Amino acid sequence: MTEKLKAFERLLNIMDELREKCPWDKKQTMETLRHLTIEETYELSDAILKNDLAEIKKELGDLMLHMVFYARIASETKEFDIADVLNTVCEKLITRHPHIYGDVKVSNEEDVKRNWEQLKLKEGKKSVLEGVPSSLPSLVKAMRIQEKARGAGFDWDDKTQVWEKVNEELNEFKTASESGNRENTISEFGDLLFSLINYSRFIDINPDEALERTNKKFISRFNYLESESKKDGKQLKDMSLNEMDVYWNRAKETGQ
Repeated sequence: MTEKLKAFERLLNIMDELREKCPWDKKQTMETLRHLTIEETYELSDAILKNDLAEIKKELGDLMLHMVFYARIASETKEFDIADVLNTVCEKLITRHPHIYGDVKVSNEEDVKRNWEQLKLKEGKKSVLEGVPSSLPSLVKAMRIQEKARGAGFDWDDKTQVWEKVNEELNEFKTASESGNRENTISEFGDLLFSLINYSRFIDINPDEALERTNKKFISRFNYLESESKKDGKQLKDMSLNEMDVYWNRAKETGQ
């Protein structure tokens, strides 16, 4: 524990020094740091998907720096400091884990999630969905909305019901698409995606991770198509789809 505290103190001291002496660090505000923090978060996400532990360690450090940076900026106007931040989250964790720090009994993970959402409502939130950031990417937002609704007891009983809903939404999307009504088609496509995300939750698949795996697989195969066809003196713009498929299938065979 002593080594961990010393390391954290070292970071705080460096942050103070940079804020006082470095021209770039002195200029930063919470607003200028915001987009950089989002970028760092995605870099951490990439490292996790790659299971690159060395990179995960590096990106965690970058995010830790950002958290300390925000707290330092706030301390300059006496709003709060890093101690306030840490004590606030500690108090929240204690309050929202009465099964650990109180006498509440739980039997499984679902009980914990349900208690968590109910406690948030007692703290003054008007809706269990209030904590879903509006700026989240749509796919991730759909996941969080569904998870929070489940925590409040609003959910299907089993995956069979959800799969029936997927098929229902697929048929409604097909009908809307064939009708030529663009607005209705967009709406039904959104409903279809939402139902598929819901089903993924019931079979314990993270849809964002699954889609990102497919993205990476497509990129790898397309890069193979580009590089191998170029070796054969071909250019994509001059190739037919059937010619491209030869390289695409070869990429699949080679494990791309």
